[in-house]
Amino acid sequence: MEKQSLINLGLSDGEAKVYLALLKLGSSSVGPITKEADVAYSNIYDILDRLLEKGLISFILKEKTKYFQAVPPSRLNEFIEKKEDKLREEKSNIEQLIPELERIQHPSSKQEAEIFTGLKGIRTAYERMLENANKKSEWLFFYIDEGKITDDFYSTMYSKFKKIKMKGIANKIYKKSEFIKKTHFEMKYVNFPLPGMIDIYEDKIMFISWKSNPLVVLITSKDMAQKFRDYFYSIWKGKT
Repeated sequence: MEKQSLINLGLSDGEAKVYLALLKLGSSSVGPITKEADVAYSNIYDILDRLLEKGLISFILKEKTKYFQAVPPSRLNEFIEKKEDKLREEKSNIEQLIPELERIQHPSSKQEAEIFTGLKGIRTAYERMLENANKKSEWLFFYIDEGKITDDFYSTMYSKFKKIKMKGIANKIYKKSEFIKKTHFEMKYVNFPLPGMIDIYEDKIMFISWKSNPLVVLITSKDMAQKFRDYFYSIWKGKT
């Protein structure tokens, strides 16, 4: 149990065995450590070096022989804190790197389509669209009333949209929606059929079918997104 717990903290199997052996032995030379830990003699020096690097053991020299000993178990907290500091540093480096990589990527080079199913799939698709949410970008949508299921779903998602400027086009019957009355959405209502449930945001277009098994097609394409944006505004600015 102790060995597995140490492995879960990030030690290898050999490192965990040697650390536990040193806790039992106290200060010891390589021979007894190898026997107690049940590791190959050919590996023991590499394992000891890694444990020294991690700050989990120390050594002293007695007549040219190294005697190793484990640091007190209470010092394991310091080991975890060092790992957390390193993770925070790596996260910061990645966050600085991402904008640089995105500038390198050709803006029109990325085109892909993904399919999601079920309510969880729809939520995942929306989260994908929101990954790089930009307050300056408009979120446009065509909405077809599918009854209580859609109002309930979007009510749970609404908090994610509060800081985004949103414009929607829906059939006039949707004016009665209790959900839409509580939102900041700028709406236009029409009395002719709409092409479907569609969301357009930055370089993504999402098509949703809310039938018995909900289905989403999420397309990433700057060119297609612009064409749907133009289509949206041709209706938005037209007379109905």
